[in-house]
Amino acid sequence: MKTITQDIKNHSFKPVYLLSGEETYLTRQFCSKLAAAIAGDDEMNVNIFREKDPDIHEIISLADTLPFFAEFRLIVIEDSGFFKKDCSELADYLPGMPETTHIIFREDQVDKRGKLFKTVNSIGYYAEMNKQTPEDLQRWILTLLNQDNVKITRGAMNYLLDTVGTDMNVISNELDKLISYMNGRDVITVDDIDAICSRQITGHIFDMIEAMAVRNQKKAFRLYYDLLEMREPPMRILFLISKQYMQLYTIKELQAQGLQGKELASAAGLSSYAAKMTAQRASRLSMEEIRSCMQACAEMEEGIKTGLIKDGIAVESLLAQCSRNR
Repeated sequence: MKTITQDIKNHSFKPVYLLSGEETYLTRQFCSKLAAAIAGDDEMNVNIFREKDPDIHEIISLADTLPFFAEFRLIVIEDSGFFKKDCSELADYLPGMPETTHIIFREDQVDKRGKLFKTVNSIGYYAEMNKQTPEDLQRWILTLLNQDNVKITRGAMNYLLDTVGTDMNVISNELDKLISYMNGRDVITVDDIDAICSRQITGHIFDMIEAMAVRNQKKAFRLYYDLLEMREPPMRILFLISKQYMQLYTIKELQAQGLQGKELASAAGLSSYAAKMTAQRASRLSMEEIRSCMQACAEMEEGIKTGLIKDGIAVESLLAQCSRNR
């Protein structure tokens, strides 16, 4: 990403750019920045393909066309699927493409073994934009809020990420809602986040584990039915519950080894905040209780896969079993 930023600053562009990765917010943002830097407001010399499998011959024909009263011709190709199949014709063409033409590919998935990828990576620039670390997200959020002269405390920042998740598209939308909700105030609080932000599925899972830990069976089932209303499949809910119990087990084991704070978070592969919250939940359960729930998760998953029990009934049985008084 630094390379793209530098190219924009220097107004010196590679023939071809390929942007891909899990974080579609970043691929979209950098695609827009590159396009604006290369073409500006020029629409006459810009061609955009957004369909699957666009006509390669049409692309080559346009790429061979000199820009009309402009410095560059720009072709933007989004989600074409070219990088998941053989595109030898396009790969062979790109090295001899006119210097006045630039192509930006924005793709969800890329096969790095393919000839087209290797060509683009050789003559142009490939940027893989994956999920950001919590620290990167916090810096980005502060930058966005600063543009509207809005502040957020560290505690509220951590709570925001715990609530809405780490997808940058989701965070951006939730920040827009929060800023509009502020009504003249300049500091976002936890109460603001509770009032306006949509909880992501993992937030519901966290609360569900919490409810089971304190034997609040009614709340655990209410959260489960909320997730069903959000069209979350029972099998995915079961997977996330199982994942949370595995994290609780890992944290408990690491604490038994004497790890705390940043060392604990690093060893568990979690952010400091996530490790702290997981440790708090783990403190409410014994190692025996965690193992029992992990075993129940495994048994329910096996029962679903072998057809012995329906997925919805399996999750309900799990909730009942792990939230009953012992």
